[in-house]
Amino acid sequence: MRDTNVADDVTRAAVELFAAQGYANTSVQQIVEAAGVTKGAMYHYFESKDDLLFAIYERMLSLQKSRLDEIVLRGGATSDVLRAVCVDVVETSIEFLPEGTVFFRSQHMLTKPRQEEVTRRRREYHDAFDAILQRGQDEGLYRSDMPRAVLIAHFFSDIHYLSHWYNREGPEDAAVLAEQITDLFLTGIRVSS
Repeated sequence: MRDTNVADDVTRAAVELFAAQGYANTSVQQIVEAAGVTKGAMYHYFESKDDLLFAIYERMLSLQKSRLDEIVLRGGATSDVLRAVCVDVVETSIEFLPEGTVFFRSQHMLTKPRQEEVTRRRREYHDAFDAILQRGQDEGLYRSDMPRAVLIAHFFSDIHYLSHWYNREGPEDAAVLAEQITDLFLTGIRVSS
């Protein structure tokens, strides 16, 4: 188990430095100095800078997948489940916006095994999301005139684009924005009555 103070301090410092100067231009020494810890303390929790970059994103991936699983487990109407999942993934993406931004800018620098692990974990989430959407199509709720992969890519492209324009200090409230993005998506895929 990680000492949350040390691990969190190192993670926070890494996110700030990676965002400001890039992953490749940030040294381990800069991270430990900014976190106020020793290299030994950092290496106790993170094996390498690669491990740290992976951990930054892994935390968000784990949270989003566990929340999706909880929503699905609660059950309910398919339309309510999909709405709750969409709102949640937007809200958590905003909550972890700096981490997501750093990761998407730097993921190509991960080692091949780490890149494969990220792909596997994202596929798990994608497959669960796809299953909800397919259930809705089977129930006649959502359009099926185009592949689900296109519908899903459309929704997640909006989320991945957040880092280019969303500002937490701006006028857009995260909860309201999550509802708005979800409404746009669901309106676009809903079968017309």
